[in-house]
Amino acid sequence: MAQFAVILPAAGKSSRYHDKNYKKPFAPLDGRAVWMHSAERFLNRRDVVQTILVIAKDDREYFNFKFASNAAILGIEVVDGGAERADSVENALARVKPAAEYVCVHDAARPCLVDEWIDRVFQAAIETQAAILAVPVTATLKRVGPDKRIEETVARANLWEAQTPQVFRRELLLEAYARRGGFGATDEAQLVERLGKPVTVVQGSPLNVKITTREDLRLAEAALKALPKPKLAGPLHPFADDDMWR
Repeated sequence: MAQFAVILPAAGKSSRYHDKNYKKPFAPLDGRAVWMHSAERFLNRRDVVQTILVIAKDDREYFNFKFASNAAILGIEVVDGGAERADSVENALARVKPAAEYVCVHDAARPCLVDEWIDRVFQAAIETQAAILAVPVTATLKRVGPDKRIEETVARANLWEAQTPQVFRRELLLEAYARRGGFGATDEAQLVERLGKPVTVVQGSPLNVKITTREDLRLAEAALKALPKPKLAGPLHPFADDDMWR
């Protein structure tokens, strides 16, 4: 059986989330923090040998107070992130166990994940070395200038919106990061593309919501009700009510 390490980036600034109480990975969603929903889909998989959560250095004290016991109980490693997403993932890559043949990167702020989607993207990565979840673009796209006026309508044929998980053979992802040279990639696939290596797209779902704003959190709440819940071996958190710590 192929073995995977999972990296969950959660070190962003949440600048568009606009909540004085929480950054988006730590916001309560259906009784527990957003990042826990993202992590729990991987915790009981036999093919996942390691799960790493990446947080901002500035959040370390808060995280230790609120979630250190969760991470310890669940066997999740916690590492400090960097200035950009790519820096954070690179920090986590340095901690990946040698046993992991593949590395999966999944946004900690993307909590609505289904086992079937993970199975498909994992299998595609095994077959092709690099695979990501994505959905075809269905909306009409407009390129807009600085004056907020439309400059052109962009043809949407063959356009897909990238999601996570994004999964790669470990050596391939390490090479992509070794050659990054400070390039500000917005996802891992972009770095692999720069090597001239193919990345396979696996059909995802619009329900695989990434939380960016508080409105997205409400969408995630609705999506979770429509999606099957994972079976877990134990409790996800020692506190009954996250809101008590506001």
